[in-house]
Amino acid sequence: MNAVRIGLQVLLVLGGLFLTMLILLHKGKGGGLSDMFGGGMSSSLGGSSVAERNLDRITISVAVVWFTCIVGLGILDRFA
Repeated sequence: MNAVRIGLQVLLVLGGLFLTMLILLHKGKGGGLSDMFGGGMSSSLGGSSVAERNLDRITISVAVVWFTCIVGLGILDRFA
Protein backbone atom coordinates (compact mmCIF):
# COMPACT_ATOMS: atom_id res chain seq x y z
CA MET A 1 0.00 0.00 0.00
CA ASN A 2 2.92 2.32 0.73
CA ALA A 3 4.36 1.75 -2.75
CA VAL A 4 1.06 2.79 -4.33
CA ARG A 5 1.01 5.98 -2.25
CA ILE A 6 4.58 6.86 -3.24
CA GLY A 7 3.83 6.11 -6.89
CA LEU A 8 0.76 8.36 -6.84
CA GLN A 9 2.70 11.15 -5.13
CA VAL A 10 5.49 10.98 -7.69
CA LEU A 11 2.95 10.94 -10.53
CA LEU A 12 1.15 13.89 -8.93
CA VAL A 13 4.32 16.01 -8.74
CA LEU A 14 5.46 15.15 -12.26
CA GLY A 15 1.96 15.68 -13.62
CA GLY A 16 1.71 19.05 -11.89
CA LEU A 17 5.00 20.23 -13.35
CA PHE A 18 4.09 18.96 -16.82
CA LEU A 19 0.62 20.51 -16.57
CA THR A 20 2.12 23.88 -15.65
CA MET A 21 4.43 23.70 -18.66
CA LEU A 22 1.56 22.78 -20.98
CA ILE A 23 -0.65 25.61 -19.71
CA LEU A 24 2.14 28.12 -20.27
CA LEU A 25 2.52 26.88 -23.87
CA HIS A 26 -1.05 27.86 -24.75
CA LYS A 27 -1.59 30.93 -26.86
CA GLY A 28 -3.57 33.76 -25.28
CA LYS A 29 -7.18 33.92 -26.45
CA GLY A 30 -7.57 37.64 -25.73
CA GLY A 31 -9.60 39.54 -23.20
CA GLY A 32 -7.68 38.26 -20.20
CA LEU A 33 -4.40 38.70 -18.42
CA SER A 34 -2.50 37.90 -21.61
CA ASP A 35 -3.74 41.17 -23.16
CA MET A 36 -2.78 43.12 -20.05
CA PHE A 37 0.85 42.08 -20.46
CA GLY A 38 1.03 42.72 -24.21
CA GLY A 39 0.12 39.32 -25.67
CA GLY A 40 -2.72 38.38 -27.98
CA MET A 41 -2.91 41.62 -29.96
CA SER A 42 -3.22 39.87 -33.31
CA SER A 43 -5.00 36.71 -32.25
CA SER A 44 -7.62 35.40 -34.63
CA LEU A 45 -10.90 34.20 -33.24
CA GLY A 46 -11.28 31.62 -35.99
CA GLY A 47 -10.56 27.92 -35.79
CA SER A 48 -7.44 26.73 -34.09
CA SER A 49 -4.63 24.87 -35.76
CA VAL A 50 -3.94 21.16 -35.41
CA ALA A 51 -1.04 21.85 -33.05
CA GLU A 52 -3.26 23.91 -30.74
CA ARG A 53 -5.96 21.25 -30.71
CA ASN A 54 -3.40 18.57 -29.90
CA LEU A 55 -1.98 20.77 -27.14
CA ASP A 56 -5.51 21.14 -25.74
CA ARG A 57 -6.04 17.38 -25.83
CA ILE A 58 -2.71 16.64 -24.14
CA THR A 59 -3.40 19.28 -21.48
CA ILE A 60 -6.82 17.82 -20.71
CA SER A 61 -5.38 14.30 -20.56
CA VAL A 62 -2.63 15.32 -18.14
CA ALA A 63 -5.18 17.23 -16.03
CA VAL A 64 -7.37 14.11 -15.80
CA VAL A 65 -4.38 12.02 -14.69
CA TRP A 66 -3.43 14.70 -12.14
CA PHE A 67 -6.99 14.83 -10.78
CA THR A 68 -7.16 11.02 -10.62
CA CYS A 69 -3.95 11.00 -8.56
CA ILE A 70 -5.47 13.47 -6.11
CA VAL A 71 -8.64 11.39 -5.78
CA GLY A 72 -6.58 8.20 -5.40
CA LEU A 73 -4.46 9.72 -2.64
CA GLY A 74 -7.61 10.93 -0.90
CA ILE A 75 -9.12 7.45 -1.02
CA LEU A 76 -5.90 5.92 0.31
CA ASP A 77 -5.81 8.42 3.17
CA ARG A 78 -9.46 7.82 3.99
CA PHE A 79 -9.53 4.02 3.96
CA ALA A 80 -5.94 2.95 4.66
